[in-house]
Amino acid sequence: MSELVVRMNELLDATPWLASVVAVAALILAASIANFITKSILVRGLLSLLHVKDPVDTKATPGQFRRYGFIKRLANVVPALVITFGIRYVTGLPEPAVVVVMNVANAFIVLTLAMAVSNMLDMANDVYQQRPDAAARPIKGYLQVLKIFIYAITVLLMIATLLDRSPLILLSGLGALAAVLMLVFQDTILSLVASVQISSNDIVRVGDWVEMPQLNADGDVIDIALHTVKVQNWDRTITTIPTKRFISDSFKNWRGMQESGGRRIKRAVYLDQTSVRFLSAEEKQHLGAISLLGEYLSAKQKELDDWNASLAERGKEPANTRRITNLGTFRAYVERYLRNHPQVHQKMTLIVRHLNPGPEGLPLEIYCFTNTIEWVPYEGIQADIFDHLLSILPEFGLRVFQQPSGFDMTQWINAARAESRATLQPAQQPAEQLIPQPIQQPIQQPTQQPTQQPTQQNPQEET
Repeated sequence: MSELVVRMNELLDATPWLASVVAVAALILAASIANFITKSILVRGLLSLLHVKDPVDTKATPGQFRRYGFIKRLANVVPALVITFGIRYVTGLPEPAVVVVMNVANAFIVLTLAMAVSNMLDMANDVYQQRPDAAARPIKGYLQVLKIFIYAITVLLMIATLLDRSPLILLSGLGALAAVLMLVFQDTILSLVASVQISSNDIVRVGDWVEMPQLNADGDVIDIALHTVKVQNWDRTITTIPTKRFISDSFKNWRGMQESGGRRIKRAVYLDQTSVRFLSAEEKQHLGAISLLGEYLSAKQKELDDWNASLAERGKEPANTRRITNLGTFRAYVERYLRNHPQVHQKMTLIVRHLNPGPEGLPLEIYCFTNTIEWVPYEGIQADIFDHLLSILPEFGLRVFQQPSGFDMTQWINAARAESRATLQPAQQPAEQLIPQPIQQPIQQPTQQPTQQPTQQNPQEET
């Protein structure tokens, strides 16, 4: 055994390059062993001791650390340190080669530490998302800015390490590049300012329903980052909007509606103005049987009787008196119907009003709020209300206005044809009785037919 060692020493002394190769191989082997021990024993043991609950898969495993892997990234520093300190003891290597290996190893250590810190920031953001107020105060944009700053410092340190120069020398030259850097990071700076304003003024939160027509965005906010805000539209598509557009452009945030607990109904029924008239005594009695109108008609009739009685002699003229109209009665019915509707929010604004009449008729607008903000129930409540109102309109002698359709045109044409036939029928009857007379005359008097027909039919030819 001793002889073998002596022969190997003699061989290495005779060939210095072989000694360098063996030393480099031993160094690489030592770095590999250090990497294996660190990751297989120390890292696994540390993860098994932590037992941190993963916020993503909700299993009681060290999932946070394993998912982001910042502990494994820190473990990569160990073999790099072995190479950094071991390369100095390798004999036979040129000094420039040793310096290059040490600089590369140190630059790798700096990059590994920066990536580990970046992973820690990602994990911190996910842990923060578990807080109840995380949607109102997101920190993702700030963490991204911090990442940019960390990577900028990392690049600077890596360049300084590879060039074997002081970082202060490189920093002194950044002053001349300030204008270029401002131009390169213009969007980042604007996005940072927008993120600060959005967060501080509580303009947008994750989960808000926003509407930005100029960018075809209408849906829920699912992510707020430094440069972009992602909106999931109602057709399940994703619209990516620059963060700064939420400061420079106008948009609609429906959060107020969602927090109020009521959703607005603002729709009109268009009435035919020619159907508006005063109610007769029989119609008042008929409408008074409706439970929602009995008290109203009694109070309104008493009010009008008192008014008309004060007119004395002038009250004898019907034009001077006040009378109940079918439109006013219907408007009162609609208001009372909404006041008693179980799915209409009674603590919010409720108005039944006339809008300006136009070519489409007289709009009677219903303005109220449902007691739910869910889309599907809201549409059902709104449809039920207008189904009822359109169905009960004939009880008040009112008609809905709509543009004539092809079916209406067909009915009018058929009615006009029937009327024209009815008016032409009496005029055609005597003519039918006279038709056989000229035909029978030639049969009774064949000799007189040629002389009588021209005289009767064409009297002007004789002249």
